Amino acid sequence: MRSPHRTTLPPGTRTGTSLVRDSSLVWLAGGIVGVSFGAVSVAGGLPVWVPVVMSLVVYAGSAQFSAVGVLLAGGGPLAAAATGLLLNTRTAAFGLAVADLLGPGRATRLLGAHLVTDETVAFALAQPDPARRRTAFWISGLGLFAAWNAGVLIGALAGTALGDTARYGLDAAFPAVLVALVLPALRADAGVRRAALPGAVIALAVTPAVPAGVPVLLALLGLFAFPGVRR
Repeated sequence: MRSPHRTTLPPGTRTGTSLVRDSSLVWLAGGIVGVSFGAVSVAGGLPVWVPVVMSLVVYAGSAQFSAVGVLLAGGGPLAAAATGLLLNTRTAAFGLAVADLLGPGRATRLLGAHLVTDETVAFALAQPDPARRRTAFWISGLGLFAAWNAGVLIGALAGTALGDTARYGLDAAFPAVLVALVLPALRADAGVRRAALPGAVIALAVTPAVPAGVPVLLALLGLFAFPGVRR
């Protein structure tokens, strides 16, 4: 028998709770990769503040790894910045996909643009309606930002004691989470499948020959197979 004193949570609260639960795996994966980034940066000879500040200001995993790789290889700051900028150009397309989710106000849109990542966009667009997409974007974006930066700080402080967490196979967590997020859209829409297949083929084909992050950018060519997109 239902108790008359039982409290029923408002729909918005239930939605927020479920989104926090669902996005927690993305946060965990982000924190793990962040630990790896911080540890690799410091173990390579960079001061602790470099990966920490970079993660707060740049906040782009593949671009950060590539930029640090350039620095540790002896390249200058301009070369490192150019590499990171090239790899992060794909977020321009992601930003267009979630532009209507950021809300009004210049400050809000600026903060939202800073939170645009592969994972946050995929998680938001996997939701069934605009209101839930907007909530999912902000919950997943803010949570992932916090988890990534906390992980980077832990890894940077630990330094050489941790080494590269990729040797444990934990770097596979992000791709696995992304696959799980896009599967519902692939099942529901044949047009999405027609665009995703050539995009995946292109990304796999160029992966051995180009820097990390570029395959995702080139995979956007698969959009030309999406119905309604003109060549």
